[in-house]
Amino acid sequence: MKRTKWILLTVTLFIFALLLTACGGESDKNDANEGDNGGGEKPEFLSLLTGGTSGTYYPLGGEMATMIKDETGIQTDPQSSNASADNVAALRDGDAQLAFVQTDVISNAIEGINSFEGEPVDNVQAIGSLYPETIQIVTTKDSGINSVEDLAGKAVSVGAPGSGTFVNAEQILEVHGMSMDDIEEQNLDFGESTGGIQDGNIDAAFITAGTPTGAVEGLKAQVDVNIVPVAQDKIDALVEKYPYYASDTVKAGTYGLEEDIQTVAVLAMLAVTDSLSEDVVYDVTKAIYENTDKIAHDKGEFITKESALDGIGIDLHPGAKKYFDEAGISASE
Repeated sequence: MKRTKWILLTVTLFIFALLLTACGGESDKNDANEGDNGGGEKPEFLSLLTGGTSGTYYPLGGEMATMIKDETGIQTDPQSSNASADNVAALRDGDAQLAFVQTDVISNAIEGINSFEGEPVDNVQAIGSLYPETIQIVTTKDSGINSVEDLAGKAVSVGAPGSGTFVNAEQILEVHGMSMDDIEEQNLDFGESTGGIQDGNIDAAFITAGTPTGAVEGLKAQVDVNIVPVAQDKIDALVEKYPYYASDTVKAGTYGLEEDIQTVAVLAMLAVTDSLSEDVVYDVTKAIYENTDKIAHDKGEFITKESALDGIGIDLHPGAKKYFDEAGISASE
């Protein structure tokens, strides 16, 4: 009898000890999770959508992904994409966390216009702007195309329908009293566009990207490149109707150009899904804007925290706002 009671007591104590261990382990696990969260769960990896491999977004995005990984410890993977419009859609749908976008495209998305007609996006916010994205109307010196009006009747690449480049082309044609019906519209990416110009299959291409653009530099190695200018009165009309544009210049020497070419630009920026925590986005923002001196790409000289709030036009993510507030940075009037 005593032996039976002793066995029962031993078993009871053993079960009790197991329960205490389990509870304590769960408590420790919860404490660890709370410590990692920092106001929100820290992800193991982030996806950074860029653009086509022959544009500016892709190489610059690769550098920024490395900076984020080195500074935050979060594995960040740059991914090629069809650029702005598709990138915004991917953020909206939760397929990525960070993306390069044009300021005009994200403004359209928030407002629910153009390629986002009737479907406004409400879960994407800004980290900061980066550099001017120049609208380059690329052709060859012997094409006979010296003005936007000369594009009439020509085979012209305008990018994928709904893309940032496509909308830029539509709006530039519009202020010249033209439309897509006046050209032979071709929907090609940057590499396909310059390849088509080189092969003689198309006459010109709209390319919205930071200069110099890899695809255009590749074309320059094969033929003499010409960039079609936009007249000042047309620039004024464009900016008046669409304030996210600004006058810009493709400098002499770029692509072998003999003189400066006047055109327009929008801004490239980084956008983020609002599902990321304030702490994570703060760390990402700091990783980029505190390390711009490490950017090897030519566009690195334009990326500064002092200009990061210029031309955005949408809400900052709270984490980005926290960083810029601490840095004493506010948007230019």
